[in-house]
Amino acid sequence: MDLALLRTFVTVHRAGSFTRAAALLGLSQPAVTSQIRTLERQLGRPLFLRQARGVTPTAIGDELAHKAAPHLDALVEIAETGIDEDSSVRTLHLAGPPEFTAERALPALSALTGGDGQGLALRATFGNAEETLEGLAAGHHDLAIGTARPRGALLTATPLCDEEHVLVAAPRWAGGSGEGTLRGRPGASAPDLAHVPVVEVHESLPFVARYWASVFGAVPAAPATVVVPDLRAVLACVIAGAGLAVLPHYLCADALRRGHLVTLHDPAVPPLRTYFLVVRTGTLAMPHIARAHEWLLRAARDWS
Repeated sequence: MDLALLRTFVTVHRAGSFTRAAALLGLSQPAVTSQIRTLERQLGRPLFLRQARGVTPTAIGDELAHKAAPHLDALVEIAETGIDEDSSVRTLHLAGPPEFTAERALPALSALTGGDGQGLALRATFGNAEETLEGLAAGHHDLAIGTARPRGALLTATPLCDEEHVLVAAPRWAGGSGEGTLRGRPGASAPDLAHVPVVEVHESLPFVARYWASVFGAVPAAPATVVVPDLRAVLACVIAGAGLAVLPHYLCADALRRGHLVTLHDPAVPPLRTYFLVVRTGTLAMPHIARAHEWLLRAARDWS
């Protein structure tokens, strides 16, 4: 059996689409279709059911993928690693949201870049969830950090950690005698906060709107006063007194501890967001990806 045909078959099985598989393999869609038909003729059995959106494997297709994929992944690892012992340093291409990747993932993975002969070289790319997963599927990244579990068999996701979101502002917004402040202890309701300016990463208020829906069962009344596409910049603006924001606790914990920020509400169940480690299915057979994957999972146990 031709290994090239098997490689195409496994890629289609994981991608769930001839078109997506063609893009991953650098082939035309007709070429992929032709190769699958050739393999089906050799086996005398259909491997996929063609549907309006992609393909679904038959029972024999699933069985063949289960048997063939691990061996093909091992061959890819041999081909990419080579047999030269001097090439032990592998480059890991990581992608994820800028703040979490910069503040959490990269510091953790930097411990693997030592000069012990088995270190990693790191290359990081920042992007939103959709861009990150598309780049991973296309082979531009080895490992991605995302906030949604991808569908389909092409990508495999593992929960990494939960991120607690807190509603914060500079102290002047939480008390005092000035106009526009919230009197008393933190614990304001949605109406109390309607006059406070909002600092966000996008006009759609993704963090504030999610918090309001989860905690108050309402939508934010105030539009964004400051919009900047980086949570670290949001943090700086809020510390400077620009208004309120909803931020990951890990990002603003130091500012809260120093008194630069205060919490405006303390819900019994704080909103959470789950981060996932995502790889192309089968690539955890590659030692440098598996090592980084396991290292981040271990590091995440100490993140709070």
